[in-house]
Amino acid sequence: MSMLTPPGMGGQYRIKGDKYPRMRRRRARGRLVLLGAASLAGLGLAGWGTLQLVDVFTGGGGTASAAGAGSGCATKAKAKASPSAAPKPPEPGAITVNVLNATTRGGLAKKTADELKKRGFKIGDVGNASKEYDKKVKGTGLLLGPASSLNTSLPVLATQLTAAERRTDAARKGTAVDLVIGDRFKELTKKADADKALAALAEPEPTPASSKKGC
Repeated sequence: MSMLTPPGMGGQYRIKGDKYPRMRRRRARGRLVLLGAASLAGLGLAGWGTLQLVDVFTGGGGTASAAGAGSGCATKAKAKASPSAAPKPPEPGAITVNVLNATTRGGLAKKTADELKKRGFKIGDVGNASKEYDKKVKGTGLLLGPASSLNTSLPVLATQLTAAERRTDAARKGTAVDLVIGDRFKELTKKADADKALAALAEPEPTPASSKKGC
């Protein structure tokens, strides 16, 4: 058997001449595939680990966002709970009141004016009501003033006669207001109750915030 005869061929095949087949090993394709898959898995694990570290050092993005949203709701709730920035009502001493009697009973205007003066109001005219209102006010009284007094002087005066009707006259000049005594008038509101109403008017209670889910 020639030295060029591949072992295991039993001498049946002989290679003649100076050419012979080259025996090559098959490429380990399977190993390459496994190596590639392992590399990808390693990269994935490395990326996941990086995200975990970032989450640890930043305190968790989702939690921070939720906390931020919660603080925003608390801010809105606090804003809703605060009272509106309404102008502070004037003190009784800054309001001039004309006390006019529209009934057939005499002496009511002076008696009422004296009581209002004791409670700190300034007193202007005291007497009978004009023909426009004389014997025409069926309720306890009528509080009349200029348009500017609607949310200033009239509410303050109304604490002294809570059942009185309120009206404004856009053409009226000045700042004085009228208390026109009506047929059902008996006396002014009790001073203790009037003082409580004045205190509530000066410091209104905050409006409770609405309790809605998710702000």
